[in-house]
Amino acid sequence: MELEIELQKKMTENGDEKEEDENKCKKKQLGGVRTMPFILANEICDRFAGAGFHANMITYLTQVLNLPLVKASNTLTNFGGTSSFTPLVGAFIADSFAGRYWTIIVASIIYVLGMVSITISAVLPQLRPPPCPTQVNCQEASTLQLWVLYIALLLTSLGTGGIRPCVVTFAADQFDMTKSQTDSRSWNFFNWYYFCMGMASLTALTVVVYIQDNVSWGWGLGIPTIVMAISIVAFILGSPLYRKLKPGGSPFVRLTQVIVAAVKKRNSVAPNDPQLLYENKELDAAISINGRLLHSNQFKWLDHAAIVTDSDINEPNQPNLWRLVTVHRIEELKSIVRMLPIWAAGILLVASHSHLGSFTIQQARSMDRHLSPSFQIPPASMSIFSTLTVLAGLPLYERLFVPLARRFTGNPVGITCLQRMGIGFGINILAAVVSGFIEIRRKTAAAQHNLLDQPTAVIPITVFWLLPQYCLHGLAEVFMSVGHLEFLYDQSPESMRSTAAALFWIAIAIGNYISTLMVSLVHKYTGKNRNWLPDRNLNRGRLENYYWLVTGIQVINLIYYGICAWNYTYKPLNEQTETESSDEDLESADQNGKASNFLNVDDKGNKEVKLVKT
Repeated sequence: MELEIELQKKMTENGDEKEEDENKCKKKQLGGVRTMPFILANEICDRFAGAGFHANMITYLTQVLNLPLVKASNTLTNFGGTSSFTPLVGAFIADSFAGRYWTIIVASIIYVLGMVSITISAVLPQLRPPPCPTQVNCQEASTLQLWVLYIALLLTSLGTGGIRPCVVTFAADQFDMTKSQTDSRSWNFFNWYYFCMGMASLTALTVVVYIQDNVSWGWGLGIPTIVMAISIVAFILGSPLYRKLKPGGSPFVRLTQVIVAAVKKRNSVAPNDPQLLYENKELDAAISINGRLLHSNQFKWLDHAAIVTDSDINEPNQPNLWRLVTVHRIEELKSIVRMLPIWAAGILLVASHSHLGSFTIQQARSMDRHLSPSFQIPPASMSIFSTLTVLAGLPLYERLFVPLARRFTGNPVGITCLQRMGIGFGINILAAVVSGFIEIRRKTAAAQHNLLDQPTAVIPITVFWLLPQYCLHGLAEVFMSVGHLEFLYDQSPESMRSTAAALFWIAIAIGNYISTLMVSLVHKYTGKNRNWLPDRNLNRGRLENYYWLVTGIQVINLIYYGICAWNYTYKPLNEQTETESSDEDLESADQNGKASNFLNVDDKGNKEVKLVKT
């Protein structure tokens, strides 16, 4: 009898192991490069639609709706900020209960509804004021006409909120993004993700903007709408191939539980040995699939939340999480707190170059844009030079810069994310300085030809004078924006990566709002006679002074960033990576057992691989 029970037990264990192996095999068959066309199609179409719409929207607002320049610029930055703030809501929904897959689908549908509304508002004559070719004494759009536009913009903002934080993280979920794997790859996922987005922007800035300027706004907005609808179908078709991670519950609730538990136990004495703090692998299994966060010595006050007392645990595996939380959950909060100062530094960088979508386009409109007697570049299409710089810079960064930097630093990826971001900050400062000198050159040419009082006249100076500032901003994006996104993904807890991606867009949102505040204050307090940012005639303004102001702010921001980066502590992580172990390794673990490699990454970024019997 006992023999039968023992045999049945062994058969059950063998069956469980076989089922586990089958699940792992099935998991390995999902995901990978083959899913990228379906996933990135959605994000590319979103970027295509967004770039095609926003790149030339300053023209639509000033030339079609007849809004003053400052009001039009602030309208764009406000809705741009809203579109970048809604990803926090989308990330919360995805990380908490819906998952990234369904969040992307629902958000894409809402986005298409917004694009349809915008297209209708551009087609119907009742939704825009009478044309005003002279741009003198123009009738502005009525309140009703503006509200129709605002509602359409709001729908696109809500849709964007679900797409932006989820697509990049959902795409990354299809690969093994552990540090041991990313260091060994010859390519960087975020570089190529950003490259695809750049290609979409380039297409929009050329094809779509040309249609808007030379065919009609109806077709110019209708084409991105159709493309976006097709992308939803493509994304759904790839569904059987996707690796879909289950949401681990609300991250904001977990962070709140850590704070509440730490406050409740603020008078408790923490043990000298951090290994005595509460840990529960089973409880944290759903939020630590790729590895557990290890205890760090920063923000030790939060460690009170993991002090075990006699009254804490009613059941062995289910403590009251408002009184006792695991070390992993405490380290989740510590990781977010450590990231915030670095993240905040990116806000002023966004504020400093948001003028590329408004004032720089107005500069381009006043300059000679002819490539031939019969063809001239649309003002909004000048942004293609920034995009082209990004597209050329990303492969050069990966194939030339990284191998060269690796020789000096010994780092497999060349330089760290923090160093990459710092270089981007420096290049952005140079771009602001160059912008100021170019504006002085443009106004000098206008004065020489007595065109200062003719805002619609074309100044006989080539638009390619603007090329250096566009290229420098593109180069800064190669370093700063990609580095920023990779930093947020790498240093955030794995269960909060949609939220981390949302932080990337929230930085853009706050930056746009700060830009609006800066523009409004400068316009209000720089006088009426020689206002830095005039409503109608940029030739009589002092835009170069605004660029000097931006330069000074960026220098201060770079100093702040340098201090934060110097004192930054990387998250300590214990990554588990199953590998085929050598015979000697297997023998040291168990002659008939399995072995797993555990990659420990300490708070200095150093790595140590340990073989552990499983």
